[in-house]
Amino acid sequence: MVQRLVDRLHRLEEGILAFLLAAMTIVTFTQVVARYVFNTGAIWALELTSFLFAWLVILGMSYGIRVHAHIGVDAFVKLFREPIQRRFGLAVIGAGLLYAGLLLYGSWEQTFGIVFEFEFESEDLKVPLWIPLSVLVIGFTTMIVRLLIAAWRIVVYKESGLLIGDEAREAVEHYLDTAPGDDAPEKPGQ
Repeated sequence: MVQRLVDRLHRLEEGILAFLLAAMTIVTFTQVVARYVFNTGAIWALELTSFLFAWLVILGMSYGIRVHAHIGVDAFVKLFREPIQRRFGLAVIGAGLLYAGLLLYGSWEQTFGIVFEFEFESEDLKVPLWIPLSVLVIGFTTMIVRLLIAAWRIVVYKESGLLIGDEAREAVEHYLDTAPGDDAPEKPGQ
């Protein structure tokens, strides 16, 4: 039951990210066509594209934590045994929580303490500015949740704690999957 709910939330998150990317692409493409073919364009399109891009990036940070897609250098950490690697992982998560917590606090103060309070509007779209800025609060909250889940997995399930993709392992696996075998015909000229 819980796993089904989590899977649905993951699909919703992926759907939102795909929608944001598609919407940003469509708005930009239509603006290029409008400007260079019809010599016109919408004034609000650049602002909308900027907001969509901000939402994509901020929500994508949390998604990157979930799928271990963030780039990092783990050569030093892999020199140690598994228990030490877990400690490094928890230290990294602690730094990430501090970072996300500070940014969540600052974004809350900015979005709801200033922008919402003084009823600022976006320049071209004329929507309350707190609506597009709320992605900061949502994004850093989900980032904190994802980091806490990663810490839980390290402590309870004894995972290595590295929140980054293993590029070297993936490159070797890709090479082994695509390298010609002994039974493959030789390329011409070899």
